[in-house]
Amino acid sequence: MAPPDTPASTDPAPTRVGFGEAFRFWLKLGCISFGGPAGQIAIMHQELVERRRWISERRFLHALNYCMVLPGPEAQQLATYIGWLMHRTAGGIVAGALFVLPSLLLLIALSWLYLAFGETTLVGGLFYGIKPAVTAIVVQAAHRIGSRALKNGVLWAIAAASFVAIFALQLPFPAIVVGAALVGYVGGRVAPGKFATGGGHGQGAASFGPALIDDATPTPAHARFAWSRAARVAVVGGLLWLLPMGLLVAACGWDHTLTQMAWFFTKAALLTFGGAYAVLPYVYQGAVGHYGWLTPTQMIDGLALGETTPGPLIMVVAFVGFVGGYVKAVFGPDSLFLAGAVAACLVTWFTFLPSFLFILIGGPLVESTHDDLKFTAPLTAITAAVVGVILNLALFFAYHVLWPNGLAGAIDGWSALIAAGAAIALFRYRQGVIRVIVGSAVVGLLVKSLPYLA
Repeated sequence: MAPPDTPASTDPAPTRVGFGEAFRFWLKLGCISFGGPAGQIAIMHQELVERRRWISERRFLHALNYCMVLPGPEAQQLATYIGWLMHRTAGGIVAGALFVLPSLLLLIALSWLYLAFGETTLVGGLFYGIKPAVTAIVVQAAHRIGSRALKNGVLWAIAAASFVAIFALQLPFPAIVVGAALVGYVGGRVAPGKFATGGGHGQGAASFGPALIDDATPTPAHARFAWSRAARVAVVGGLLWLLPMGLLVAACGWDHTLTQMAWFFTKAALLTFGGAYAVLPYVYQGAVGHYGWLTPTQMIDGLALGETTPGPLIMVVAFVGFVGGYVKAVFGPDSLFLAGAVAACLVTWFTFLPSFLFILIGGPLVESTHDDLKFTAPLTAITAAVVGVILNLALFFAYHVLWPNGLAGAIDGWSALIAAGAAIALFRYRQGVIRVIVGSAVVGLLVKSLPYLA
């Protein structure tokens, strides 16, 4: 973002942004939103705050602070929030949906290609190089979140305890989240200074000129809180969850693959504190360990696809759904693609529905004050616990990638070299994720294509 002394623009503020213009922008954003939440938020800041000036720096960061404390993908929720603020409920739905839709369609196509042609030299070689890079990317995610969240010994201890809980004790991720929240709740009263991290996004002093939604712009009528409106949104949201779930139970039964996917990813949607990397161990425990919808190797490959497509990284759930529906042949052996596509759409619906409700219900409360939202002590503790969980995920990936035949077998030397190169590119030279993945994929293809290298 721009430094505080950025000179303000002398251009007048935009007087109106039509729904069609906003629609085109949100569609474009959904197609170019690579780079994970940090990159996606940076793109929105550059486009909406600096260039188009649809919203001021202070109001942008105020909305972002709210989205940061919610479960769910913060970048997608931020787009939903700004779309809602500008064009009411329809604007929020369009902004949030278009942030996800291009990624969903692309992942359905890539998932089918992966399952249909994954054994070919081309696809196999690309994934051979991508998977070690993903291992390095997850390590970088643990470092990035840890450097921001672990500000004292107490938070370090919470992170270490969460790692032991999931790695050694194999406790489920929801139990770790609840335990961390309880520790934060008690700790925030016993030693509040240990849990006051100050947040990751303060008020911005930069000014890029007058904005359509400026610092002093009054809250529009539709964004003012009213209990009646909140109740209506909650009822509609509840029906949007209950009706498809009820139809699945009635048509397929509770134990059917599609019904269990809907229920499992509803729970996952409420546990994504800390972003997609934090909930992936929970998805792995359920989708791989409990339900058997996909294998550990396929889970790693799915994350690799998620890293290389636009949209929130949590869209890896679409890959999980597609593979599960395809492999389980939920519509019979002659309709495998249809089964995968329906399952992918289904899990996307149940994963993202809560995100829309959090914004449409909570947004008016946030707009009632323009002061910073502070992280509570339980959320601070949860964020610390997430670091330990992500480190466990990195070790899980490293084990399956570097020792494909188990620890009794030899280490895969080429995978180790690719992982080390990716780590150096990320940490030492600060290369972007997409560039690292593309470079690693090319190396993997060369290794698998040239006999004397393989």
